[in-house]
Amino acid sequence: MSTSVDWSELQPELIESVAKKLKVHKDYIRFRAVCSNWRRSTSKTPKHLPSQLPWLMFPQSRQSHLRSFFSLSDNKIYRLSLPEASSIRRRCGSSHGWLVILEETPAVFLINPLTRMKHHLPPLSSFPNVTKFNFYDVGREYTLKTSEGDVYTCNLKEMRDSFIKKVVFSSSPSDENSDYHALAILNQTGDLAYCKKGDSCWKFVDDAQSYCEDVVYHKGCFYAVSKYGTVAVCDICGDLPNVSIIHTPLQVGGDMQYLVSLDDELVLVTRYLELGFDVDQHQLDIFYKTTEFRVFKLVLNGSIWEGVYKLDDWALFVGENSSMAFHASDFQGCKGNQIYFTDDYSEWNYDGANGDHDLGVYDLENGSVVALPCYPRKFYNGRRWPPPIWITPSLH
Repeated sequence: MSTSVDWSELQPELIESVAKKLKVHKDYIRFRAVCSNWRRSTSKTPKHLPSQLPWLMFPQSRQSHLRSFFSLSDNKIYRLSLPEASSIRRRCGSSHGWLVILEETPAVFLINPLTRMKHHLPPLSSFPNVTKFNFYDVGREYTLKTSEGDVYTCNLKEMRDSFIKKVVFSSSPSDENSDYHALAILNQTGDLAYCKKGDSCWKFVDDAQSYCEDVVYHKGCFYAVSKYGTVAVCDICGDLPNVSIIHTPLQVGGDMQYLVSLDDELVLVTRYLELGFDVDQHQLDIFYKTTEFRVFKLVLNGSIWEGVYKLDDWALFVGENSSMAFHASDFQGCKGNQIYFTDDYSEWNYDGANGDHDLGVYDLENGSVVALPCYPRKFYNGRRWPPPIWITPSLH
């Protein structure tokens, strides 16, 4: 005589115990979708799930509210409704699974593409160098002042497109039990500005100007790097920022710099670009192409960058996102000793650059660059802005 079990009637404690053993986001979502009892017994924002391998968010296609995301882990494309990231808005970074979005207003907001949760950061009009904002002063809505005291104006589109380069978080904005800090790199001035959860305005990190190539949160502080590899350590947890400078020998020759946290170590990734020309149908396209990456480890007791020629199991992800590192052996579809990159040099930085997006995988062992399987050359007919960006899928 056979007996049947009604799995929907399991005790909530048992359901929760099983759910906490799941380590992959899609498995957790499917688990909660089994029935209403399983859904009630588990959290919508599970904090036990480890970081997932980044997805590649594609440019918008045909004015649709849907955005496509490519998952390296299972080699699939997922389409999510994300009208908040439409072509009339601009994103300026991804961090801890959240996108930072700007529009032609002073508003700065965050959105998690999976959960659709939104938060707001202080507006563009609250930056210290913005002295006035008048929505009705058409074409010159913002009045700004330089560090030398010169005054100039910007319109809504200019502020949206070129004022902020990237925003990085210290932790996930969805954590209600702890504060987070956001640090913004300003494009034109090279300033760093920060705010804390709940703040109404941005503040400058006064002693870290020109350390504007990249920023990463590492060991309780924001580390910012200059064009030549010198590092500013910014502790912004107190009433006033505390900045210390690590004076390393100048790194000369690279085009872009990234900082990546590898457990207890900090590495510098230098990117080399070359200018190319493409003549197609009597039209000259200028484009930039990545030719090489070099990796260095920070040696604090000597304040030097030491060359790293093998990343072992580490895979690095760089671009407009907050730079990330993962153990490749923890995920399918990912290889160690490789750098996965997208183009984060914008039209504002590289005026006149057209052609294809510059993204792919760089092998640190043999120096080769291969295309991502989801994004072969000529994937799009002409470059679409904004370019693809890495974002970690997160339910938290």
